[in-house]
Amino acid sequence: MRAPLIALALLALLVTTPPHTASSPVTMVVVNARVWTGDSTRPWADAIAVSGDTLAAVGSSAEVRKMAAPDTRIIDAHGAMLVPGFIDAHVHFLDGGFALSSVQLRDAKTPAEFVRRIEAYAATLPKGAWILGGDWDHTLWGGELPRRDWIDSVTGDHPVWVGRLDGHMGLANTAALRAAGVSRATPDVDGGTIVRDASGEPTGVLKDNAMGLVTKAIPDAPPEVEDRAFDAAMAYVVARGVTQVDHMGTWHDLAVFERAHKAGRMKARISAAVPLATWERLRDTIAARGRGDAWLHIGGLKGFVDGSLGSHTAAMLAPFTDAPKDSGLLVNTPEDLYAWTSGADKAGLQVICHAIGDRAIRLQLDIYQRVEQEDGPRDRRFRIEHAQHVAPADIPRFAQLGVIASMQPYHAIDDGRWAEAVIGHERSKTTYAFRSLLDAGTRLAFGSDWDVAPPTPIDGIYAAVTRRTLDGKNPNGWIPEQKITVEEALRAYTIGAAYASFDEKRKGSLVKGKLADFVIIDRDLTKIPVEQIRDAEVVMTVVGGTVVYTRHADDSRRS
Repeated sequence: MRAPLIALALLALLVTTPPHTASSPVTMVVVNARVWTGDSTRPWADAIAVSGDTLAAVGSSAEVRKMAAPDTRIIDAHGAMLVPGFIDAHVHFLDGGFALSSVQLRDAKTPAEFVRRIEAYAATLPKGAWILGGDWDHTLWGGELPRRDWIDSVTGDHPVWVGRLDGHMGLANTAALRAAGVSRATPDVDGGTIVRDASGEPTGVLKDNAMGLVTKAIPDAPPEVEDRAFDAAMAYVVARGVTQVDHMGTWHDLAVFERAHKAGRMKARISAAVPLATWERLRDTIAARGRGDAWLHIGGLKGFVDGSLGSHTAAMLAPFTDAPKDSGLLVNTPEDLYAWTSGADKAGLQVICHAIGDRAIRLQLDIYQRVEQEDGPRDRRFRIEHAQHVAPADIPRFAQLGVIASMQPYHAIDDGRWAEAVIGHERSKTTYAFRSLLDAGTRLAFGSDWDVAPPTPIDGIYAAVTRRTLDGKNPNGWIPEQKITVEEALRAYTIGAAYASFDEKRKGSLVKGKLADFVIIDRDLTKIPVEQIRDAEVVMTVVGGTVVYTRHADDSRRS
């Protein structure tokens, strides 16, 4: 049950104050707000003024009101909180859009419920259509992996490929395996696993690189379906206060974004990364047409070192506690990771690498250190995505090397339900080590990993500040010494995330001259009890001076 919400009247007023005389007229002001600016030189204010897509002033309500012209839109926030637009530093944007209308398995708590949901969804589809999405979590029913025989009888001629919520393994039914040509004769895949039964037959579960055997058989969605997914994703994130996403995807995804940008369908901004192995193509693309604009830009390259903890494919320095003969896997060789990182760095491109296990993190930090020594100093902003299970000795290396820890705090309160069973308590002490990394001087950039976790920064702030696991079993926080403050979490979702995409000069804080991207929240997150943070709601999202979301349908008429 949500707590009672603070009423926020968003009223458009005609004012009699003298018009602002600057060359660019003030088009919007927000007064009587609790403004957290993200600017360390002036962290708090109570009003802002907007001129077009740019912040014209940040100051007092009295000062800002004097800048208004007769046709300026004036919003009285009545004490609500106003913060820079949230930047989600790690999403899979189109996957998130598609997931909004796919079969929903994330909270299926038993195998029977898992099967029932797939059966019900199959009944809604045309003959032969693929069933995708899912986001199942086998830990909810005790840890047994699903099998294709669970669902074959209820899916008929529909090929099924439903992923675990971490994106590092999926379940195929027999029809999907047949379409992909996967059988008991299919050889194992480097950097991946085909799970087999005692007789050698595939069970239907494939992990990491083996997943490509099935995904390559999935037909492309028609452009109009991709566009619907894009639009759905845009509406979804701005309703949660997100004004920019850092997308981790493909060149095809980028083409979908470019189509939307050309058609004027962007509501939030996108910084799009493409696969690390394609660094030469990105180098040539930027040379030919630049890095884009404030709405859609490129320059990042996303690579993978390992898999995930939940799939037992995170690369660990020591075996898993619950699987003493297994220590995970690398999805790319160290030689390839070095060659791609080195080539990309020499081309002036940003390298962004997924590394979850402590062995994977150490490997990529070593590569970053080697490349920096070989290529010399520059503003490269290497990133480690997730940085989940860091060996204590490697925590100071992030700051020493200038490597950004791009982390997703919601994972801490989700994985914290079961992670100690997999890696034990000692290694858990530096799992999602927000406090230790910050204290060592590391720059944090927060995100969600949507569609793996919800793209809701308020939930992420709650997770980073409380570390209360979703099962309610850690009311004081799981590994509570790794908690951080509300303002530290806000910084990681704003100016920290802007820095991670080379955007801090125009985004991430409320400073005159920066882009007018901001969010109004119905209560001050710094003043309420921390356990109430996730009850807060976004009331309004503004991107480039344009209101792209209001909580109530009629707010836009009254504000």
